[in-house]
Amino acid sequence: MAEDKKKDVGGENEEIISLEKLSLSGIKLKKVPHLRDYIPISQLKTVTNPLQNSPNYHPTQGFYISPSTDILLKQILYDLSDTNQHGYGLAYHRAGPSKVVYFDPDDVKAAIVTCGGLCPGLNTVIRELVVGLSDFYGVHQVFGICSGYRGFYSCDPVLLTSKMVHNWHKQGGTALETSRGGFDLCRIVDSIQHHGFNHVYIIGGDGTMRGAVKIYEEICHRKLNVVVVGIPKTVDNDVGIIDQSFGFQTAVETAQQAINAAHVEAESAVNGIGLVKLMGRSTGHIALHATLSSRDVDCCLIPENDFFLEGKGGLFEFLERRLKENKHAVVVVAEGAGQELIPRTEEEQQRDESGNPVFKDVGVWLKLELNNWWKRDHPGELVTVKYIDPTYMVRAVPANATDNMYCTLLAHSAIHGAMAGYTGFVAGRVNGCYAYIPVKEVAVTRNVVNIKDHKWAWVRSVTNQPDFQRA
Repeated sequence: MAEDKKKDVGGENEEIISLEKLSLSGIKLKKVPHLRDYIPISQLKTVTNPLQNSPNYHPTQGFYISPSTDILLKQILYDLSDTNQHGYGLAYHRAGPSKVVYFDPDDVKAAIVTCGGLCPGLNTVIRELVVGLSDFYGVHQVFGICSGYRGFYSCDPVLLTSKMVHNWHKQGGTALETSRGGFDLCRIVDSIQHHGFNHVYIIGGDGTMRGAVKIYEEICHRKLNVVVVGIPKTVDNDVGIIDQSFGFQTAVETAQQAINAAHVEAESAVNGIGLVKLMGRSTGHIALHATLSSRDVDCCLIPENDFFLEGKGGLFEFLERRLKENKHAVVVVAEGAGQELIPRTEEEQQRDESGNPVFKDVGVWLKLELNNWWKRDHPGELVTVKYIDPTYMVRAVPANATDNMYCTLLAHSAIHGAMAGYTGFVAGRVNGCYAYIPVKEVAVTRNVVNIKDHKWAWVRSVTNQPDFQRA
């Protein structure tokens, strides 16, 4: 292998690494499932992409995506011999239109379903799926499935048109309605087969994506000419592999309003404490990013970083010091933080219809503990704890401009992939580019806050909060 060379640039020595050392031989491409994997090619129909003749497009060289165009999961070049660098060397197929498609638009019958909780941008994704299929590809049969997974077998599909969905992106929530649970694999796939759907677009979180995996596998087992496409949705930003979930930026922006209000309340009271509970069952991304954006937060509590109340290095000791210094404090807590500290009975060890544990309200509990602590240690002294819970406000608002753009490109990427015959994949942004990722991987990969990286260190430098490590 060639040795490193050095040359003088601007009077300084700059190390030039030889191209031989930047070998990409270790890159592993994650294959995207395709209809060809289980249906004989002789039974599949291929046509020239309708975009070729669209008045809105003028395809030039490079317009269509080559099957060999891939996106690296990690853009930072690490030492290839370092096995601790998780994700380095992985690549995913780049999203975009293909020159040849596997569906005649006149034969496409698409179904769109939203599952699980609300998230800013849901209606934008639905709108852009409808508009993209009908206006770009000339598909005239696009249906909405109401009420989540159970809607496949309990409700009649609703025909969606570009005119009907025109203003949906300006509305929060989901116009198709949603629900948790209701997953009955055989009845869902039977319904897909009965209605003749051959494009199924599933929008939801990790639990929904696990359901999408099972639907995809059952469709493969039955050898149906049906593509299953996932668009990952979670306001908590806890879906793995992708850069960020849609709606997350809107959620952080909305959370800012609650933090600002808590700060005003705290500053305006004697020994005022503003307490804000934000969404984040298993990850604290909203709390973390809202804290960094606000700069008014004194302590950020997230599920990934255990905390305690009493004793040296605990929350009470920190808040007492902060109240003496500033006369007020603001605490942000993610809904999944501190759950192990909250007393509960065996009957309260419950799970919701999606299989998630039912959490106790950490905000209500923490407010009570703060008031009890102050009365015990500072009898006769005033304290005011103002508790703000913007949970449903954060997830029910319409998407902001950035998320609207993101939702649009996710929907269009999903359509291009489905028309190209890919199936069992999700469309997502990876390393700043749009890619197709096997849904099986997304369903089992989580995006958690790494409390040992620079971003969490930045939080602690902004808040000066303790690390909550007992001596």
